[in-house]
Parts: sequence; structure tokens; C-alpha cells
Amino acid sequence: MVSQKDFKKINDYLWEIPTSFHPEMTVPVWVFADAEILENALADLSINQAINVARLPGLVGQVVVMPDVHQGYGMPIGGVMATRVPGGIISPGAIGYDINCGVRVLGSEIEYRAVKSHLGDLANALYKNCPTGTGEKGTLSLSAHEFEQVCVQGARWALAQGYAEPEDLDRTEESGCLEGADPSKVSQRAKARGKGQLGSLGSGNHFLEVDVVEEVIDLEAADVMGLLEGCLAVQIHCGSRGFGHQVCTDYVQDFQWSVVQHGINLPDRELVCAPIDSPEGQAYLAAMKCAANFAFANRQTLAWKARQSFQNVLGKSLKSTSLSQVYDITHNMGKIETHVVNGEEVTVCVHRKGATRAFGPGSAGLPPEYQALGQPVLVPGSMGTASWVLLGTAASMELSFGSSCHGAGRVMSRAKAKREVQGERLRGQLEREGIRVRAGSLPGLAEEAPQAYKDVNRVVNVVSKAGIARPVARLRPVAVIKG
Repeated sequence: MVSQKDFKKINDYLWEIPTSFHPEMTVPVWVFADAEILENALADLSINQAINVARLPGLVGQVVVMPDVHQGYGMPIGGVMATRVPGGIISPGAIGYDINCGVRVLGSEIEYRAVKSHLGDLANALYKNCPTGTGEKGTLSLSAHEFEQVCVQGARWALAQGYAEPEDLDRTEESGCLEGADPSKVSQRAKARGKGQLGSLGSGNHFLEVDVVEEVIDLEAADVMGLLEGCLAVQIHCGSRGFGHQVCTDYVQDFQWSVVQHGINLPDRELVCAPIDSPEGQAYLAAMKCAANFAFANRQTLAWKARQSFQNVLGKSLKSTSLSQVYDITHNMGKIETHVVNGEEVTVCVHRKGATRAFGPGSAGLPPEYQALGQPVLVPGSMGTASWVLLGTAASMELSFGSSCHGAGRVMSRAKAKREVQGERLRGQLEREGIRVRAGSLPGLAEEAPQAYKDVNRVVNVVSKAGIARPVARLRPVAVIKG
């Protein structure tokens, strides 16, 4: 087990576990944290999981741990690793079960004080139009052919159906579609689970939130993004629902044989993997892209429903209820990217699990208006606390494979939160603080209580001081639709 004395302090916000810690580590582990976050990270298995990851074959650079880290399945949530392509591996567990879980932020020119009295009705409309809950069906009914089109086209399918504006796709990671998705690599069970769920939030930590832009730190960047102090914004946090979960489940099971066949020595069975250039590795990559594209289309259709809700409730009072896309990012994904490692340009599969891509200024793939700024990084807090909009930096490209944190990060398990927090009391507390709450279940609400998460301001301070992201604006919730 790792302890404080095993870390080498690089600076106040970056700590290293060198390869000398374990004879099978091929790369070091870098942890972005302040002293308190580092100490708390040792309370669960997250750092030990990162050390296990550093023992996988084909790694380059370093395994990166973000300050919102907590224990996950095999790889810690808040973890980043890069494997060589070809020659490295791909691991479903190191990408996560909710493939392309991500966040979308929409901005507006709607002044909070002008519509404050309508927020209850707005919360009701959003709750009605954006289904929540485990297994809950979505708002769109798809044929088998249409479902496969969603798998291949992602948000482009939503655009073709009239559920998106072209600008939405321009401001979505990968323009809302990963090329190379192949529905033939997806099981019938996975397709059956996903077919009816497009346009739904789901449960767990997923939510739709109306926020007010409480503080703008970088006026120029916020202006480009369409974030105005005192005006409303909308956050949508969800992923690929049961479809992505089943894709991961299927390949975790299939790869149990792959590690034997390819002679891969695993430090943890949950890190089961396959060589990325093997037929089974390529099959998982094609299936993962299907789930990722489904998730892009899912957040897009929910954004369309949010726009309808705003128009229906506020349309009689305001000339414009327009919600413009700031950005849409993923934080559970495997991506083929090129990075400079030890002075060498290397093609890698970057596994980001509970970590956000945070490309710096000038990076390929960013829309023209963000080329000089860097990629927006969206960091939701928890109900009742702030959320942040940041920007990727040149340092993130050098230190973290162009990555940053993805949220506040849990400090309390869901089971413990349900034992210690009463959902009804929490809802009352949030309502007294001026936050309208609509939740699928009170136990589900208790699971996501603010005290179950780290202080998001502290997490953002670490990535800011470490230089891998810089703050643009802080958001405050005024209405929460909870799964």
C-alpha cells in the first residue's frame, strides 16, 4: 500500500510516485493535488489503482491523476493514461462503463432577475421533457435502422432530424461524431437496452441544471463563449445510458480471454484489456465509438428539449429565449491522439476516465473562435455548489496529455450518503437556498448531496495553480433536475 512518504513532491500541486516504487511500473504516476487532497486520496484505493495502471504494457509518459480523484473500477475516476498505437493496449474498464459521459453548457442573454419568478414553472417543464431515472425511456422512439444511424452519425443524426443547430456541432468535441463506429461490433443486448433511451437523463450523478453566471473571471473568453454575468446558463450531464454500460460489460467479459491469449500479466482483473491493434481491440474501439456517438446524440436531444422548455415557459415574457452552445465535452473516453512525449511525437490512445480533454490554444480540432483561447473545460460541482468553466492550456499539453479534472469528485460512497442524508430534508434545504429541485427519487437525491463531494473550488484551484487549466467563469445553480 502506498503512503505519503512514497511521493516525491515536484511542486505544491504536483506529486510523483516514481517507477522505483514497484518493479513492474513502466512509467511514473503524477498526482495533481494540494497536500490535503493528496492525504484524502490515500483514504481509498485510488492511488493504488493508478500504480496498477502504471504496470500495464505499452504505456508512454506518465499515468496522470486529477484532484477530483476517487476509487473506480480498476482505474481511478480522475485518471488519464496513454498507450502507444500500435503496440499498446486498450482497456474498457479504464475508459469506464458510462462511455462518453460528459457535460454540455449552454449560455443565454436571459437575465436571472427578470425571470426569477418563473423558475419553478421552468423546472417543472424541464422535468417533464427530460425523463430521469434508472431504465426510464427517452423522448424519441427509434426503429432498429434509426438506432444504428445514431450509432454511426452521433449528433449529426440529431442535426438531420432538426434537433440541433449547426453551431451546436461546431462547439462539440469531435463535432459530435467519432468516425469508425461499427454497430456490427455491438451485441443485440446492448442495442435493446439503448434503443428506447435516447433523450433521457438517467440516474446516478446525472442532472440538468439551470445556473446563473455568478462571476466572470476572464471577460474576453466569456464573451466569446456567450456567458454573461447575471444571465442564465444550462448544464446537461449525462452519457450513453444502458447502451454504453452494456457495451463495456460485454467487452470486459470478452477480454478475459484476450489477456490469456496475448500473455498480458494483469495487476488487477478489472484492468482487463487487449492489444489495440488486435482484432478484438479494434472491435471494442468500434463498439465504444457507437456508444460515444449515442451519448453525443443524447445530450443534443436533451438540449433541444431544454430549448423547447425555455420557449414554452418564458416565450410570452421575453423576445428571445435562445440558448447558445458554449461547448460539449466527454469525460469517459478512449481517443486516438498525437502528443509529444520526451521530445518525440507519438500516436497514442488516451484513456480519460473521469477526466476532461483540455487542449491548449492552437490545438487541432477546436472551432475557430476557440483557437486562440484553448478548449473550454466544463467542471460541474454538486447540487447547491458552484460549477466552473475553464480553458485548456499549453501546459496541459505538456503535463497531462491535454487533460484536466471533470468535477468535484466524491468523498463519500453512495451507500454512506443515503445512510447519512435524508432526501426530503436535503430538498428542503436546497429550496430554502433558492434552488428549485425536481428529483426522480429522494434516495437518489441523497446520494448526490453536496457533502458527498469535495469542494469544487479547491479542485479548480489545484488545476489552475498547476497550470493545466485556467478559470473563465463560475456558475451557481438555481434549478436542478436530478436523475
